[in-house]
Amino acid sequence: MNETTIYPWGNARRFNSYAEYFKKLFGSRVQKISVNAGFTCPNRDGSKGKGGCTFCNNDAFNPSYCQPQKSVTQQINEGIEFHRKRYRRAKNYLVYFQAYTNTYLPIALLENLYAEALGCDGVVGLVIGTRPDCINDDIIRLLQKLQQSAYIMLEFGVESVYDHTLLRVNRGHDFAQSIEAIEMASAAGLPCGGHFIFGLPGETRQQMLDSIEVINKLPLQTIKFHQLQIFKNTAMAKEFRDNPGHFELFNLEDYIDFIIKVTERLNPNFMIERFAGEVPPRYLESTVWDNVRYDTVLSRIENKMEKLDTFQGKIFY
Repeated sequence: MNETTIYPWGNARRFNSYAEYFKKLFGSRVQKISVNAGFTCPNRDGSKGKGGCTFCNNDAFNPSYCQPQKSVTQQINEGIEFHRKRYRRAKNYLVYFQAYTNTYLPIALLENLYAEALGCDGVVGLVIGTRPDCINDDIIRLLQKLQQSAYIMLEFGVESVYDHTLLRVNRGHDFAQSIEAIEMASAAGLPCGGHFIFGLPGETRQQMLDSIEVINKLPLQTIKFHQLQIFKNTAMAKEFRDNPGHFELFNLEDYIDFIIKVTERLNPNFMIERFAGEVPPRYLESTVWDNVRYDTVLSRIENKMEKLDTFQGKIFY
């Protein structure tokens, strides 16, 4: 009988799982509740640019209860009710300020929004999605204050380590700003997450793999990977219609093989929150994966990792 391998992160899963970490931290399942608090972005409102990132359509990710016309409290209560029907084991909740740039308001307004969320029953912390160019000393001090009684994480949209890619997708910041922001927040004792997209136009798959060596040096606690999905009503959708040859979208089998190679190279201290993205098919300009749900994708990734006898960080250096 073969002995079960326990990996450095303390269990037999072949990657360092974000979900398993929070089970240990809080003693039970923790569920994220997304809210849309009506933020915008500096490359949408004209301060840096207009139109936003060419790939961006936040409606694709927002649950139906996330409407900025509703108060944060109402969205949280409706989100908890929604998730109770799906995940009856969840007792604790993290409020996920997800849509657009959730540090992009005057500090007094930010404090009121965050305090409202933390005042809701069952909420044990916040995950705040933002851009690397929308962090400053005042925001860091506010989050440190909130951290004294709640779990607080900053999730940075980095997307790529290559400046030519960031310029092409109208990101409005360079990779050096991502490094600076993540190092600043981490040095202040705030857990940091990073979000990256694989398949952006202009990057080869070898460049994407090579980027992991750069990502590994960032002081991140968690990481999300998404395959490029082309959303309707975006500048990228028009670019795709006009020049489909500029894109090399992953099919499902290719992506599973690719993301396993990524995982083998990835710093084993990083907790992986997601390997891939999932949105309702009605938002997609191009559907390559035939509406396969994320749970199925995750299961296939784990099964193939077992078949290959590989794991996160196997060739990390």
